[in-house]
Amino acid sequence: MVKNGSLVSLKEVYKQVQIQMVANLTASNVAIHHSGEKGSSTETDWISWLKTYLPKRYRVDKAIVVDSNDGISNQIDAVVYDAQYSHLVFEHNNVKYIPAESVYCLFEVKQQLNKQNLDYAGDKANSVRRLYRTSTTIPYAGGEYEPKKLHFIPAGILTLNSIWADPLGATFQKNLFSLIGDKSIQLGCVVNEGAFFLSDKDDLKIASRETALISFFFSLLSLLKKMATVPAIDIDAYAKLLS
Repeated sequence: MVKNGSLVSLKEVYKQVQIQMVANLTASNVAIHHSGEKGSSTETDWISWLKTYLPKRYRVDKAIVVDSNDGISNQIDAVVYDAQYSHLVFEHNNVKYIPAESVYCLFEVKQQLNKQNLDYAGDKANSVRRLYRTSTTIPYAGGEYEPKKLHFIPAGILTLNSIWADPLGATFQKNLFSLIGDKSIQLGCVVNEGAFFLSDKDDLKIASRETALISFFFSLLSLLKKMATVPAIDIDAYAKLLS
């Protein structure tokens, strides 16, 4: 990248992206006093940022997740879902409804990281993970691929600040590891403090404040890459809801 006639390193580009995002989130936090409006503005900032930088094969929206057994999740602040094979995404009264099969991962968006919000993110994750997902064969010119094995749906939390003196230290980690199974949280970003990523082997990695946003983003990309693509939806299973 060229700036004022001289080359700018990729590291500097990452730094500027983080500075811009911090400015956007801080502006919403300071300028908007109503808690509901502040929350909505913060969600919009995060969704916009993810839409800008994630590959176009992914969509990101605030949504409710549904299944073919008429199951329904809580409303999720930011759902990363498939943009190519999601045949059954509907919108009603400005609310999106996304089939569980199409979900890659999901995030709870809050102003602060604390125990209550972390637990709430776990409850939101559970409301999606407990839904039934179909997986059917995938036709191609030479025959059919076997149904794809269902992936575990990662969940995270996105905040601006942390209430803890040691933002991602011992107290945070104790609360994070208390969330297990379908309530577990795999990654998150506390923009002004750092980021974290918990692997499937319970290996916790913490990123510094200076690299919080971009470290979170690389962790997210790594998770998405491992999932490859979502399973093929059994359309007939959803059609049976009309009976």
